[in-house]
Amino acid sequence: MKNQRFEELFEQCGAVLSGHFLLTSGLHSDTYVEKFKLLQFPKLTDIICKEIADHFEDKKPSVILGAATGGIIISQAVGRELTTRSIFAERVDGELILRRGFEINKGERVLIVDDVVTTGGSIYELLDLVTEYGGQIMGVGTLIDRSGKNIDFGTEYFPVVKYDIPVYKPENCPLCASNTPMTSRGRTGK
Repeated sequence: MKNQRFEELFEQCGAVLSGHFLLTSGLHSDTYVEKFKLLQFPKLTDIICKEIADHFEDKKPSVILGAATGGIIISQAVGRELTTRSIFAERVDGELILRRGFEINKGERVLIVDDVVTTGGSIYELLDLVTEYGGQIMGVGTLIDRSGKNIDFGTEYFPVVKYDIPVYKPENCPLCASNTPMTSRGRTGK
């Protein structure tokens, strides 16, 4: 029921779009969730991010780590809710790294957050980054899981909303086969 309530919030904000989308993963889909349609409303963002914070509160993270750009907003909201530090990684030459004086101290308890999971690629990079710094991973929280499967990040994983949205390799895409033109949204250029 709770999942349905949050799905309705995404629908009401106009965040769930239909078309022919090229996703950051390189896959194609007929549905795209434009999380920034929701993230533009701080109160709604706080309501959804509180779900992540409440879920991981007992893990007592000392830092929340997100990835630029959407992950920055989510990290801030979850960090505010848990009254802890919030940092983010940025992509430089195709790799997620910490900049701006951000650090993860050895043994520090880190909660990783992200906006939308399709393949989990960015999350895996953040997991590697935390490990590289010697941090202790407390879990992964996301706004949306649109992977259509049970992704194993090797730690507790909590998506606020799970969508079962089909994705296709370009060579198997029915939208391509029917010559449906690409919709401009759907790829961040990672």
